[in-house]
Amino acid sequence: MRILYTLIIYLFSPFILFLLYRPRHGKPGFGSRWKEHLGWIPAPLKSAPLWIHAVSVGETIAVTPLIKALKQRHPDLPILLTTTTRTGADQAARLGSLVEHRYAPLDYPGAVARFLRTANPRALLIMETELWPNLLAQCGQKKIPVAILNARLSERSCQRYQHIRHFFQHMSRALTLLLCQHHDDAARFKRLGVDKNKLLITGSIKFDIQMDQAQIENGEQYRQQLGNRPVWIAASTHKGEDEKILRAHQILLQQIPNALLVLVPRHPERFNDVALLCQNQGFSLCRRSEQRSVAADEQILLGDSMGEMAYYFQMADLAFMGGSLVPVGGHNLLEPAALAKPTLIGPHYFNFSDITRQLIAKQACQVIHNDDELAATVQELLLAKEKQHQMGMAAFDVVAANQGALEKSLNALESILSQR
Repeated sequence: MRILYTLIIYLFSPFILFLLYRPRHGKPGFGSRWKEHLGWIPAPLKSAPLWIHAVSVGETIAVTPLIKALKQRHPDLPILLTTTTRTGADQAARLGSLVEHRYAPLDYPGAVARFLRTANPRALLIMETELWPNLLAQCGQKKIPVAILNARLSERSCQRYQHIRHFFQHMSRALTLLLCQHHDDAARFKRLGVDKNKLLITGSIKFDIQMDQAQIENGEQYRQQLGNRPVWIAASTHKGEDEKILRAHQILLQQIPNALLVLVPRHPERFNDVALLCQNQGFSLCRRSEQRSVAADEQILLGDSMGEMAYYFQMADLAFMGGSLVPVGGHNLLEPAALAKPTLIGPHYFNFSDITRQLIAKQACQVIHNDDELAATVQELLLAKEKQHQMGMAAFDVVAANQGALEKSLNALESILSQR
């Protein structure tokens, strides 16, 4: 089965490489480092590093508290952090000397072999359920321990894997530990044949969120400059979603003329396009990159910067999370929840269903289905300070109640770190 899988990925190589490397307006490329995706990497500065893989920005942010905690426990432990995307690499750069960064090899046998030969990792930690057959097979052959952090498996994915259950079971033999978010996740992995002795329920380390205090303070200062002006944020928005958000803001301005929208597109290559969209629809606009205060007559602050979400969330009274009015699957609501912000989300939140449902159950989050409903809900919350406060504190309580996964994960990983 793995031979067939490898033939398929070689067959689709032109398409895969085109998607990864195609030039896009405003999106920085990989430069000369593109070769790292094929396993040609510079040797790490220190031998036998702990390899941690986080695909992109979200996973890199989520694994950052674990990296910091590992370095506190083991100051001399070298850590090699890989990402697949350039934006993930930019986020990794914020960790400075805590890690060395490389791009992860694509799952071609030769690329994986070259990477492992040069990196020579003592163990591999994979953030969330990124299971690549050739990578796992070669780690198994080299007896490199592999642990999955924040492991999750939806019922739909479990049913799909049932069709290739024997292949999945064979692939999972290379796994040393699966640190599952919930009992349901562990049960589904067990149904697919994963040895129960490899399964631990630790919760999600995403709840052990560590906010950038400098950003929070700067966001609060900016908020004070805005005075009593009502502010809402639409965060991590996607193409096809901004139009709906802008229409909702137009409706809102008819009732609350001084309302300010903080609009933060998910992908930096869209910053200029979204700015043009706002201007074409008649909105007066301030861009974060201009490094100035929003004027009283400006209706939108465009968040055209990376890695400043805590800053943006802190200045807002409530948060709408993007990727959910279009079928992207939503994004993580934990950051605004940890800042005690009421949260709104569209119906397409399947990538973060558990966290979102917990917030909904505690009346900390509301699901909205279209731009009219978004406008009405934002208006209601901006005018109802008491409900706004109640929802925000309920969101904070959900985050606090789920914390502790980081410590459980660290303790579970000690057995892996001591193997080499």
